[in-house]
Amino acid sequence: MIKRLVVIGNGMAGIKCVEEILGLEPERFQITIFGAEPRPGYNRVLLSKMLQEESSFNHIVTHNWDWYEENGVKLQAGERVCRIDVKSGTVETESGIQEPYDILILATGSLPFIPPISGVQKEGVIAFRDVDDCETMARYAKTYRKATVIGGGLLGLEAAQGLLNLGMETDVVHNAQYLMNRQLDRTAAVLLQRRLEQQGMRFHLAKDTVRIIGRNRAQGLMFADGNRLETDLVVLAVGIRPHIELAQDSGLKVNRAIVVDDYMRTSIPCIYAAGECAEHRGISYGLVAPLYEQAKVLAKVICDHKTAPYEGTVPYAQLKVAGIHVFSAGDIREEGNEIAIMEYNGMQEIYKKVMMRAGAITGAILFGDTAESTSLLGMVQRGAPVTEIISQDNIKNKAEDAAEALPERETVCACNGVSKGDILRAIATDKLKTVEEVKIRTKASSSCGGCRPLVAALVKNGLSRVTASEPVVTTTIQEVVPVCGCTHYDHDSLKIAMVDKVCRTPEEVISRLGWTRQQGCELCRPAVLYYLESLGLQERLATEQLSGGIVNRPTVPYEGEAGPVSLSFTNLNAERQGGVGPAPMDQAFGGVIWLRERLAAVWGSLSLPSPIEIAVSPGSEYPGGVLVHDMGISRSPAGWEVYAGGHAEHPVRQGLLLGLEENPEEVVLMVVTCLQIYRHSARYGEKMWEWIERTGILALRESVLDVALRHELTGSLRSDMLTG
Repeated sequence: MIKRLVVIGNGMAGIKCVEEILGLEPERFQITIFGAEPRPGYNRVLLSKMLQEESSFNHIVTHNWDWYEENGVKLQAGERVCRIDVKSGTVETESGIQEPYDILILATGSLPFIPPISGVQKEGVIAFRDVDDCETMARYAKTYRKATVIGGGLLGLEAAQGLLNLGMETDVVHNAQYLMNRQLDRTAAVLLQRRLEQQGMRFHLAKDTVRIIGRNRAQGLMFADGNRLETDLVVLAVGIRPHIELAQDSGLKVNRAIVVDDYMRTSIPCIYAAGECAEHRGISYGLVAPLYEQAKVLAKVICDHKTAPYEGTVPYAQLKVAGIHVFSAGDIREEGNEIAIMEYNGMQEIYKKVMMRAGAITGAILFGDTAESTSLLGMVQRGAPVTEIISQDNIKNKAEDAAEALPERETVCACNGVSKGDILRAIATDKLKTVEEVKIRTKASSSCGGCRPLVAALVKNGLSRVTASEPVVTTTIQEVVPVCGCTHYDHDSLKIAMVDKVCRTPEEVISRLGWTRQQGCELCRPAVLYYLESLGLQERLATEQLSGGIVNRPTVPYEGEAGPVSLSFTNLNAERQGGVGPAPMDQAFGGVIWLRERLAAVWGSLSLPSPIEIAVSPGSEYPGGVLVHDMGISRSPAGWEVYAGGHAEHPVRQGLLLGLEENPEEVVLMVVTCLQIYRHSARYGEKMWEWIERTGILALRESVLDVALRHELTGSLRSDMLTG
């Protein structure tokens, strides 16, 4: 006899339960799912990606309308269940639909926590929890300018990144001393804050919001210390609370959430619960991995299959913000734990910390390089001895090495419970060649995406030799970070596309390259203008006279997006080191002045990707910061030494020697050649030291020392260099 199975909740927990049941006993149940949202199943974890305009709703759908029909699942979308009649075994929706059940699964999820702030019900105050919230934010971004997110945790930062990419000025208010204080320590949080500030985010830490200002709608926040912050939109992202009202009204045992045992059974027979609405051993999880683990156990219980009990999940977190890699797992508190390993590279902004208790690994934090995240998570889950990670310290922290060292039984995708062995067998059996193919076949990396580098490494390394005789042909996977949320192009592909599509104006870039916002944003506007000029796609005068396009470009010194980036020179320190009074204006000083005048005259106000500061020194006794500026020129006994790629602020970089020239005229040619190469090949906003670090000093050195290339690149500027 076919039993009637009703699932309340069409979210990730409910769908996963049904999916697992169909995999075990596809003909055993008549399945009905009630979903409060009028949509098919989607990946809520990827909402931030949708908000950041990296994907549309269709891209985050996990089970389309056809899936329900093909699997004989009746979906009541847009129907909110308001009552469970335990005695008769029936559920009823707000619209009056009644559905009998033999087995009932509660997967009602959670609701956003609304803090008790005065004015929180005003217009312009929203939560960040579902697709409707994303659409509301997008609408506000078209009309208003300033947004504020209350909450500096995972959800808050992802929402803030989305608002920033929508073109809004974005502030984050957090009541703790540092960001993600539940998942990170202060060191990692400071690194994170610095990176987010570079993207345009602003932070107000250790601030308690007491009131939302505004007569009819939100216009600002007032803090407990009396300070205020103006805003047009307030997004609440301070946590969630399990959705348990329906269970409470039905007489089920609840604490913070619906109490379940190790087999996901509630206090009433034939009623089960899973996901964020369930409380297991006193813990209610808000993560995907435990949700899926619970669903697998529950499916086997309902299908009368033998199963091990669900014993809990080690919490872990990965931030989903483009270009920033953060991972945290387990207990990272120093209270009750000891630091087993701590590595910090301030120059590269890479941080690793592993905690232990009684010699066993209890928690880990990674920032900047998260290739080890999967293997570390496995160690934390097993409580592995710290000697296990110390023995791997000789392995470089690269995804390929982490993949090689990972045991075949180890889980790669914690969200979907996919092991390294599962992936290797799929690659070998189905001859998979890309990460996308592995994702479709195994679902690895299809949820939060945190394991994607490791999946790519498994493909790239051809590790299928463990289970297959034929090597796997692979492709290199590289992360592409778009210029901004207006486009899918990164800086390099944007330049190529602008040339291919013959874009001569900002309007043509917008229309021909499929921009999502007609006016662009503060990130792409200056980049487009710069590439139009530096690629020679339009005359500079025409660029400056634009009106009604992406931006009107004033001819003023560089300030953000406000105009051409040109050279500046450090003040020459004319005092002798250790001496008193100015040095005489000898030949060396005369050469310094000539060089500065010629470089300024030759380069004029031609644009550069990022501001360039040049230090010129008459000799080693006058340091002048030659080695810690973008470019440095110093007189030496053999001639003039030219350095490039220095940086005085964090991260400090010492300039690298480009070459040595005897006469000042050739020095000018070398410097201008370097600037021309930088101008045409760097990405907009990329500092010279970043560009050299990415492309390599050897190639640059060969180019500037190539006399023919030097003359070709300086072109018509050459005559101006040697006159005046």
